Parts: sequence; structure tokens; C-alpha cells
Amino acid sequence: MEIEKAILAVITTNQSRISGGAPIFICDSSDELQKMAANLEAITDGIAHALSDELFIIVKH
Repeated sequence: MEIEKAILAVITTNQSRISGGAPIFICDSSDELQKMAANLEAITDGIAHALSDELFIIVKH
């Protein structure tokens, strides 16, 4: 099975602004947020997009 055109993960430092059906990763700092996004991008073969300073999504195009 190949997943295309989907949000694979949400990564944030602000849990109060997040809900939904994708896996959600909560980070304690901006540095941890950046590292988590980079790691998940590589693991899932997706692309990380910063939607704000405290929110990234990993997308498969």
C-alpha cells in the first residue's frame, strides 16, 4: 500500500491548538520541534512544512 497526498503527522509545542486524525507529537521546545520534524520527515519519506513557529506538519505529496 502506498500513501499519497496525506498529512502523515502533526508536531507542535502547543497542545491546546491541536486535534485531529493524524498522529500528533507534542514537543517541549522549539529545538525539539525542529529535530522531531526532521526525523519524521526522513522516516516517513514525507516533507515537513512549518505552519507557524510552534506547528509543523509532515505531508506526503
